[in-house]
Amino acid sequence: MIKSFMIALFFVGLMPIAASAQHEYSPLEEKTVNYKNWTLKDLKDDKPVDLRSIMDGKKLVMIVYFAPWCGNWRYQAPVAASLYEKYKDQGFEVIGVGEYGSRDDVRAFFGPAGAPYTVVTESESRADRETTPHFGYRQLTGDKRRWGSPWNIFLEPSKLAKEGDVLTEKAWIVNGELIEADVDKFISERLKATPAAAAAAIQPCKN
Repeated sequence: MIKSFMIALFFVGLMPIAASAQHEYSPLEEKTVNYKNWTLKDLKDDKPVDLRSIMDGKKLVMIVYFAPWCGNWRYQAPVAASLYEKYKDQGFEVIGVGEYGSRDDVRAFFGPAGAPYTVVTESESRADRETTPHFGYRQLTGDKRRWGSPWNIFLEPSKLAKEGDVLTEKAWIVNGELIEADVDKFISERLKATPAAAAAAIQPCKN
């Protein structure tokens, strides 16, 4: 709890938010997204990160797309860090995907200590807005915001396709800022519903 609180304080102190900024909370909803596997460069060492590989052994993964200059992402950053710290030892993973800002801008956002979870970048220019996979996913899920930061998708590795580009047709997404209480409950429930428990809950018909 103390570590989570310190991370939250770090994020809040790092970046002032304009007084006119407004929250963009959005509900957690299951949507058709046709989400694909990707390989992107790690912010720390520039090495390629394969999504399937980083999800290996995890129960639930939250991928959050963000622009480093976005006020709404700055609101959500402490929440993402707090959820990661709370559940990381139970099979929960967070992956940040930087959009529409340079890698240096993303590094500056997280500061000298860096992010507590893996961060990669998909695009580095605002001119890329309508050409990114991120933009395509938002269009499919009904997100009408101009930049779509933050945008969150939750994946359950055990339920994803083992081969091919498309990992899943449907997924739980948040087209905006997380509603922390709802997402906390969702994560807790998903982590408890292990494959073994789910199998035991469904009994085959007996003649």
